[in-house]
Amino acid sequence: MLLKEILFGRYAVWSAVCGLTVLSALGILLSSHMIWPTVVFGFFAVLGCRDYFKSTHPVRANYPLMGRLRYLLESIRPELRQYFWESDTDETPYSRNQRAMVYQRAKNNQAKRSFGTEKAVYEEDFNWLNHSVNPIKITDHDFRTEVGVEGQDLTYSMSLLNISGMSFGALSPPAVEALSQGAQLGGFAQNTGEGSLSRYHAAGGGDLIWQISTGYFGCRTPDGCFDAELFKQNATLTQVKMIEIKLSQGAKPGHGGVLPAPKVTEEIARTRGIPMGQTCESPASHAEFSTPTELLEFGQRLKSLSGGKPVGVKLCIGHPWEFVALVKAMVETGQVLDFITVDGSEGGTGAAPTEFSDHIGSPLRDAIVFVDNALRGAGLRERVKIGASAKIVSAYDITRVCALGADWCNMARPFMFALGCIQAKDCGSGHCPTGITTMDPQRYRAIDIPSRAERVRNFHKHTLEAVAELLGAAGIPHPKDLNRRHIVRRLSASQIKLADQIYPRVSDGALLTGEGVVEDPRLRTYWSLVSKDSFHLGDEQTTLT
Repeated sequence: MLLKEILFGRYAVWSAVCGLTVLSALGILLSSHMIWPTVVFGFFAVLGCRDYFKSTHPVRANYPLMGRLRYLLESIRPELRQYFWESDTDETPYSRNQRAMVYQRAKNNQAKRSFGTEKAVYEEDFNWLNHSVNPIKITDHDFRTEVGVEGQDLTYSMSLLNISGMSFGALSPPAVEALSQGAQLGGFAQNTGEGSLSRYHAAGGGDLIWQISTGYFGCRTPDGCFDAELFKQNATLTQVKMIEIKLSQGAKPGHGGVLPAPKVTEEIARTRGIPMGQTCESPASHAEFSTPTELLEFGQRLKSLSGGKPVGVKLCIGHPWEFVALVKAMVETGQVLDFITVDGSEGGTGAAPTEFSDHIGSPLRDAIVFVDNALRGAGLRERVKIGASAKIVSAYDITRVCALGADWCNMARPFMFALGCIQAKDCGSGHCPTGITTMDPQRYRAIDIPSRAERVRNFHKHTLEAVAELLGAAGIPHPKDLNRRHIVRRLSASQIKLADQIYPRVSDGALLTGEGVVEDPRLRTYWSLVSKDSFHLGDEQTTLT
């Protein structure tokens, strides 16, 4: 039995290498050219011995040398699947068709498709935009939303499409600069992510939304607390247009950001104000506030320090009463945020626990509807603008979330595609094959900033042109005129409904006056129970979830 295993079974490869080693060693007596074959075969023979006697991997111990092939194939499985076996419509997380569309628009090529749709239009959850028999021609696709109160503080004219938060450190220096330069060329904004402002953001020249997270990077004391003077120095820069307080991130809500130690270079440590070469983990919650009122007071403090620039929050919706409490606090204190960026649980990140990515937080479209309803019911919808981020890639994606309640959209991964990302899904290792998510100079040297910035600008431009074409076909002059009646969704083979019929409706000011429609049970239940002084419900009330 053992002989059979050696000759034809699981030890066959190892035994063959050992035999070739012996033969090539004997061949040295006849020719000196046999030295290198002996060295090569000998190396693999020793490797087989190591697998058999010392391996901690059962597969390699039972299949010396041969078992290593499994790990090799497993390591390149994503690439094999992506290039050879993945369907054009498999979204893992972005499909080949979606990536191709971004690449084409970034390269100034037409993102057109021949032979009809590949979508299964009769399957459940297929959705579309209703068109008009009287379409219009939209010549200006520079759709914008004014954020802030004109005449009281500074305002910012926000583009319909902007770059979502991606930190310096998570992205390489030339990637950050190319994005910033692309934003400057296209007249839109780049969110800094929680990793603070860097010189590469400044070098690109684009408009910036400075994100302040639980780590207060770029405006922190040595012990990690908020530093007002450091904040003021950066926040008053002309390039900084708005301030965003990050409460949570869609890909890992309730979990602080993580930058692995290999990425914490001397420059990143200096930019963030942290020790070099150590894994940087942001706290899960803010130290500057713990109640809705304290959050609003912190926001007003940031507004004052920045010279009156718009201030908002970014969050993924979790416990509904927490957001209801924040909205109620705005009503009762009169301290109103300028914007709310809603991040869906399908959002991306460089590194997050699998369970957090898969099972924590509300998906974007459901969250947008809830936030829009809460603000509308509190009479704040015209005052507080809504941004949306999380797996938005096409003009139709933008149109759909705007119809559900968003004023603008942020994209992260599609802009990475515009830079040249190939969706290798190796962002946290520092070994990014395109140099976009690595701090290794030998890898990111491949990024040519001017050409990549041009691609970023092109993707933004052509995507908004496509939005204009969609709106024109529907007879709608501006995204602000979209509503839930414009989106249709198939629920089953025999049932089709408008989004307005699927999602709960809330009348303007209904939570304040008690009049009108409040179909959302979360708002009906929690509005009278929450307080501006706490994000929590009482022990007796938590059973109402």
